[in-house]
Amino acid sequence: MKQNKNLLPRQLGDSHIRLLRVFKVVIESGGFAAAEVELNISRPAISLAISELESLLQMRLCHRGRSGFSITEQGQHVYQSALQLLNGLETFRSQINAINTDLVGDFNIGITDNLVTIPQMRITRALSALKHRAPDVIINIRMMPPNDIETAILDDQLHFGVVPNLRSLPGLEYQALYKEKSQLYCSEMHPLFNQDLDQISDQALSQYDAVVPNYPQPADIKQQQKILKATATSTDREGIAFLILTGRFLGFLPTHFADRWLAQDAIRSIEPHRRYFDTQFMAITSKGARSNLILEAYLEELNKIK
Repeated sequence: MKQNKNLLPRQLGDSHIRLLRVFKVVIESGGFAAAEVELNISRPAISLAISELESLLQMRLCHRGRSGFSITEQGQHVYQSALQLLNGLETFRSQINAINTDLVGDFNIGITDNLVTIPQMRITRALSALKHRAPDVIINIRMMPPNDIETAILDDQLHFGVVPNLRSLPGLEYQALYKEKSQLYCSEMHPLFNQDLDQISDQALSQYDAVVPNYPQPADIKQQQKILKATATSTDREGIAFLILTGRFLGFLPTHFADRWLAQDAIRSIEPHRRYFDTQFMAITSKGARSNLILEAYLEELNKIK
């Protein structure tokens, strides 16, 4: 009688893979007794699985009995083929998982200037968590004016941005990050520095030169600065700090940015209980952007930090 060459079904199911896994562990453990611990199943169950595999393949795979355990020549060939199959399945699983989970590529973000000293540090801590989670990600940071950040997000040049809450554009998603407090300051070389700064009139302040931003700001913030004698402008807060430190100008700075000079008595705040404003900063992303695993991972880490 001619032997049937098609010993296995055309499609291997989970039950067949399970039998091969049991056989592999038995061979590598050197017998049924040692395989019990590794497989966490009883010796009779292991024996049944090996017998079922031998019946399926129509060949003797191993000797077991009083003389001890040993693998047959056919069993050795089956073991090598099983290794190839099981290793191939594991490689396939790893490669598919890598497609879905490996974070590789560039992460481009745009940030409004001088946020690095803000105490909450949500952006910094989330970037640290992202780099720990995905060491192969390349992070590219650009310090940009808010309008340029919005444009770059909409043009897919940036994945993520941080801007003050000035307006809502229909193509952007907004998420509140934190509020930043700003106060009015003068430097140690300014005529007001040694005066009583807890109470000073609008008229008195209007006599001194001041530096104001030339970037967009909400109406309520602009109202605070209307009383100032604006004789200088700056595109960013660092420029404002430069001019305040000359001793020739008053100007508003974020408190977290000004603290370094405040601690050195190089500047003083003017009527801090009254002359201040809060700026809400937002994280922005594109509504219509293609799915980006790096961005999704970063937003996930950002949302863990409060």
